[in-house]
Amino acid sequence: MSLLLSRDLSFYQNRLRQLHLRLRDHLYRYMRMQNPAVLAQVSHDAGGDTQYAIDTHLETLLIDLCREWAREAPFVLIAEGIGEDGWYPLPEGTSVRDAEFLLIVDPIDGTRPLMYDKRSAWLLSAIAPNFGRETTLEHVLLAMQTELPTTRQYLAYHVWAIRGQGAHAEVHNMLTGEIHPTVLTPSRAETLEHGFATFVKPFPEGKRAIVELEAEFWAQALGESINPLVFEDQYASTGGQLFELMSGRDRLVADVRPWAFTRMGVSVMPLTCHPYDICTALIAHELGVQITDLHGEPLRAPLDIRTPVGWIGYANTSLRRRYEPLLLRLMWG
Repeated sequence: MSLLLSRDLSFYQNRLRQLHLRLRDHLYRYMRMQNPAVLAQVSHDAGGDTQYAIDTHLETLLIDLCREWAREAPFVLIAEGIGEDGWYPLPEGTSVRDAEFLLIVDPIDGTRPLMYDKRSAWLLSAIAPNFGRETTLEHVLLAMQTELPTTRQYLAYHVWAIRGQGAHAEVHNMLTGEIHPTVLTPSRAETLEHGFATFVKPFPEGKRAIVELEAEFWAQALGESINPLVFEDQYASTGGQLFELMSGRDRLVADVRPWAFTRMGVSVMPLTCHPYDICTALIAHELGVQITDLHGEPLRAPLDIRTPVGWIGYANTSLRRRYEPLLLRLMWG
């Protein structure tokens, strides 16, 4: 029982799980009946990000399912594409002040690779007590993320965490419905050599500044080498990047796009990570992954749909101690 929420956390976990699995299963069936060209049609520009047909389709179901949940407990849904600022109190007519909790959701994090059936996306969500507009990522008490598989996959992960109670993971068989518990173990490596470490740069905008930073970082961290010592994975999904850190596949992920855009004097903040993209950082934290902002501090972004978020993830404390001083010095002097 959390003193900050009116019900036991198991209530929120169970309802959130139902929401996640219904959305995932619906989208999996829908994608198998659609041509990728249909899913990839531009729907509209929501101000924070381009919305494609696949996004719009799932957002409609998300709102319907949240309306069902709100009959039991009033809350504020925070999501891209809903209203001007993304805050949507439910049931309709409820004031923000009377909401029992806040639910921030990214229905499809990784739209672009999923809509072309290239790679999994992730359904991300987090619940926090209602402190109004002052609520931040630090207030999140429950986080959940569910893999949205391509049509070629039959296995998908489902992971969640309650603050202070550790993280949990399952593997779901999309064909048989079987569910098996599994364990996620971040890398225990003490160096980045012969592992995956990525500076996030999925779009042309901002690449020049990021590449210059990255090149200097690797020159000082690794020195000269004929053979590649580090590999990168430009997974176009923040939730996917977090999962790679959680599962031991990646050792470092640095999303410094807000720093790069500011340095270049360009205003392309919609092309950055937003709070809904990184709302499941609690799961990584519960596994021991080190997630910080671009100054080495905890993430304190407000629960909204516009704030640009830069973040750095280290698979363990040893990697953070070894590489954080260098990276921050190169960024800030």
